[in-house]
Amino acid sequence: MADETRTMPPAMILCGGQGTRLREVTELLPKPMVPIGEQPIIWHIMRGYAAFGVTRFILCLGYKREEFIDYFLNFHARSTDITVQLGKERSIVYHGEAFEADWEVTLADTGVETMTGGRVRRASRYLAPEDREFFLTYGDGVADIDVAALLDFHRASGKLLTISAVHPEGRFGELELDGDRVSGFKEKAPRTGSFINGGFMVVDRTFIPRYLDREDCFLEAAPMHEVMADGNLAARRHEGFWQCMDTPREHRMLNDLWNSGRAPWTRYWRE
Repeated sequence: MADETRTMPPAMILCGGQGTRLREVTELLPKPMVPIGEQPIIWHIMRGYAAFGVTRFILCLGYKREEFIDYFLNFHARSTDITVQLGKERSIVYHGEAFEADWEVTLADTGVETMTGGRVRRASRYLAPEDREFFLTYGDGVADIDVAALLDFHRASGKLLTISAVHPEGRFGELELDGDRVSGFKEKAPRTGSFINGGFMVVDRTFIPRYLDREDCFLEAAPMHEVMADGNLAARRHEGFWQCMDTPREHRMLNDLWNSGRAPWTRYWRE
């Protein structure tokens, strides 16, 4: 849970992709806005960070960015009862305060076709001068990750980039780990006791000028291989719950977990 005396870095979330494998629902909505229960998955991800005191969020937008703008501009009205006074002296009274009232959400237009590395580079202009690091993750996966422990691990490692190593279903590229050091990658091996990069990363600010010196790059390609080769990539193993939402089956599974009242990714949430 959050330490009220601790100032947490902001969380940057990659939200600009088109989510082609979830096409039956992403024709209308960008994938991070696809709902789990009554709220989009991006809200579930943000609640996970907020449980540890993260209140600043930078969303890297692209595909259907207007859906995010509409959602967050109208967030308070969607979250509480309201009374609207019509006529010349229009006013709105909100009956109740939303849990998310202290969130600061920057909606950064990073381009429709921009690659992930370029999105991070463009959105980094919204980091505060005092932010020496920031959280970074994808807008399509949830987990019961202890964000405070992840940050402590990153700082203790002395590395420029720390990723959360999670167990896959068997359709992603694998990470090879030597202790806490990432030593290599393998492409799409069947599930064993292997690990993949599950997102939920911590990035030292100096990583951007050093490894994201161009906007036309995938974060997961040359930058990660280069930071690994330099010995600046660490991995924190996560043996708990992690699940992405890439397919209709995964979308249904996450909704079933939520509707059952046993959603594992809410482990650290507070009301």
